[in-house]
Amino acid sequence: MELCPNCNLGDFPSIEALILHLNSESTSCWPSKARPKELPVPPVFRRHGSDQMAATGTCHPQSGYVFGIGKNMLDRLEDDPYAYWWKINHYYPFHDKGEWELGKFLVENLTQTQMIKFLKLKWVNDWFKLNLRLSSFLHSLTLVKDQLLDWMDSLPCFTEWKVSNIEFSGYTTIHPIELVWCDALEVVKQLFSDPIFANHMTYTPHAVNVGNQREYRDYMSADMAWKIQDYLPFGATQVPIILGSDKTHVTQITGGLEMHLVFITIGNIDSEFHMHSDYQSILQARLWHKCMDLILANLKATAFQKVAKTVNLSGVHMPFWHDWHFACLSIFLTGDVLHTCFKFFTDHPLKWVKEAIGAYELDTRFIVQHKQVGTCHFTKGITHVKQMTGREYRDIQRTIVASIAVHSPKSLQSMEQALLDFHTFKGAIVEAEVRKGKKGVKEDFFIPKLKLLQSFRGTVQQLGTLMQFSADTTECLLITHCKDLFLWTAHQSKDFMEQCMQILNRQESMEIFDLYALLTSRGVSLVNAMHAEEEEVATTNPALSWVSRVLPDEVNLVRGPRPVRNHFLKGILSGDALVAFQLNVTPDYKALSPADIRTKYTLPGFDCALANFIGRSSLSSGEHTHWDPNYGRYQTWNKFRLQLHSAFQQWVIMPSRVVQAYPPSDDFPLGNCDTVLIDGMGVGGKTTSYVAQVRLIFQPTIRRGSKVELPSYLSNPLLYVQYFRFVSSPDERPELMMWTVERAYTQDENGNRHREGAVVQVTDVMHAVELIPVYGEAVGDGVSSATSLETYECSFLNSFADKESYHTFSTEFV
Repeated sequence: MELCPNCNLGDFPSIEALILHLNSESTSCWPSKARPKELPVPPVFRRHGSDQMAATGTCHPQSGYVFGIGKNMLDRLEDDPYAYWWKINHYYPFHDKGEWELGKFLVENLTQTQMIKFLKLKWVNDWFKLNLRLSSFLHSLTLVKDQLLDWMDSLPCFTEWKVSNIEFSGYTTIHPIELVWCDALEVVKQLFSDPIFANHMTYTPHAVNVGNQREYRDYMSADMAWKIQDYLPFGATQVPIILGSDKTHVTQITGGLEMHLVFITIGNIDSEFHMHSDYQSILQARLWHKCMDLILANLKATAFQKVAKTVNLSGVHMPFWHDWHFACLSIFLTGDVLHTCFKFFTDHPLKWVKEAIGAYELDTRFIVQHKQVGTCHFTKGITHVKQMTGREYRDIQRTIVASIAVHSPKSLQSMEQALLDFHTFKGAIVEAEVRKGKKGVKEDFFIPKLKLLQSFRGTVQQLGTLMQFSADTTECLLITHCKDLFLWTAHQSKDFMEQCMQILNRQESMEIFDLYALLTSRGVSLVNAMHAEEEEVATTNPALSWVSRVLPDEVNLVRGPRPVRNHFLKGILSGDALVAFQLNVTPDYKALSPADIRTKYTLPGFDCALANFIGRSSLSSGEHTHWDPNYGRYQTWNKFRLQLHSAFQQWVIMPSRVVQAYPPSDDFPLGNCDTVLIDGMGVGGKTTSYVAQVRLIFQPTIRRGSKVELPSYLSNPLLYVQYFRFVSSPDERPELMMWTVERAYTQDENGNRHREGAVVQVTDVMHAVELIPVYGEAVGDGVSSATSLETYECSFLNSFADKESYHTFSTEFV
């Protein structure tokens, strides 16, 4: 039976009956000004202040109504037995903030044995003697430690962990199977009422349109959310449940421990936040010892299992979703990018490539790639690596096409077309005999992951983007909630579950209490008020976003992912303010003469290029200068940072990219210089794009006491670049879908050929790009990662370096 949350009257037989009562105009439980009303519109429609085309669309007319205002997670602490004492001392039962931070530090970083060793230190012992509350325990340091842990255990915890033994009727196991778990409903309630996520929640199914294209984002923007809402009572709010499961070996020794975990979060939270923040929400963790063979042997012995096995069934006749409304396995069991895409690439296409060009040649091509900051460089190749992270998988895939060369309906169609192209040309793989198994060459493509790729389009349309269901998060949580957890126990398996339960409860309590004490001690409201979306978002940590808005001086106290440094605030901006640049305040060289630059950087054409730049700039701007570049001095930098907004979400600030321009050295005999995409004047005065290598980052300086003033075009950092020219387009090389460029040269009056160079403003740079040399049949002798970009004349412009590059070269690039 259900009670009305407002009037607390009536035993309603169902949720539907309760909603009808709340919607009734005649009900007396609603004040006249507090009738049910719709929730705020989804965050995607609240974005403002960007140059991106505005999102339009419609929300489901019968969803997400407010029927009352309850207490959020932090508000509920006001009902705790300690609430009275917290008004006197915000850190009760601890003496003050210092004692709380000490206790928190000890519990988070030390085992109980290590705590006692710490407490034995003379300085610590003397400090405790001054602490009247703990001095009575000093005759036993164990009591001091126990007192600190008791105080931690007394802190409120909304979703307490429990331990249960799991038994199967008719089967006996050598070791008990134990379940560490939280009530899933309580976990969902905590997540839904957590004020940290208040500004990042969506309650209403909606369709998003950008321009004339339908966009699929999170679950609530997909088709299935709308369809389910049609079957729900008027005003009801969906709370989509996202489950992730994985297993890990906690210990590898004989009789070692395995943990099988199930994680839970809710689809109302924006995926860009719930996929980067801690799941406070493990649903359950099953641990058992290496007795699984015995358990499975007994199960397989049953008649049901034998029959099930003959028809390729698991034998589970009562799956956990059998009585879960709207839970259809064929829809909600989604593929994930890590296993379906990355693992498929490693298990199959990468092996085909290895067979096609040879392991040695494949390794060599990755070894000699030009090193870029922020991209993994495989100094020993890739064929020997047994285990890789998701990031390493991505870095290999980004360069594999060029290295081996010898989500709107439009994007979904492109994805489907790419898969169709594979099936069209897969016969070449069989003909080359590079698909092999244990028994030799295979002529079939019976690969489960390949079949699963065909479901991606339907999954995105029904449930939203695949990144909501990324396994990267569960892989990370295996470490933080299993392997790391074991380190803080006494390493004794007999009571391991109880220890895990205590540690998890303490972690949960400390995290909640820490935020509560921080806010109340500063007199800040416990309600994270709804606000207009920021024009620029630099963090995916919702707790940090909240604290930085209400207590900007306390952001260092918030744990979790740190924000991306926003160079748009204090950096140098491009003319259209779409690109930000940052250089160190102190240059690497403070006063180089033109002769120094020509010698140190091996740039014989520097003087002429700078003179041409000054001539062009003074003519176009009307500003003239008496400053003589031949006698001037220059400060130079070895690198600068370039930052963009996301091409897909203009309000999101991307991490900055480092562009290097190091002079020749022992390690880099030809220099270490990266490539960029710059905008410049083309034929007929039209703006066109060029690929160029940055050879020098510099700025003219005025000697102290000089009355000469630099014009505006010399007042910001400048670049000396060497150009590439385009020789083929993606349409001309459809098997690669990449541009091909080669070094541009010019001749002097003596007929000598030199690389074509020019001086441009740093603000002309639009994008950092990656070039991969055209190696031909094999990598040349003596080529290394330090010389590859300088050795080869022809290179591929890698469209697959990152999402932003792919978008630039496939949509905007001309």
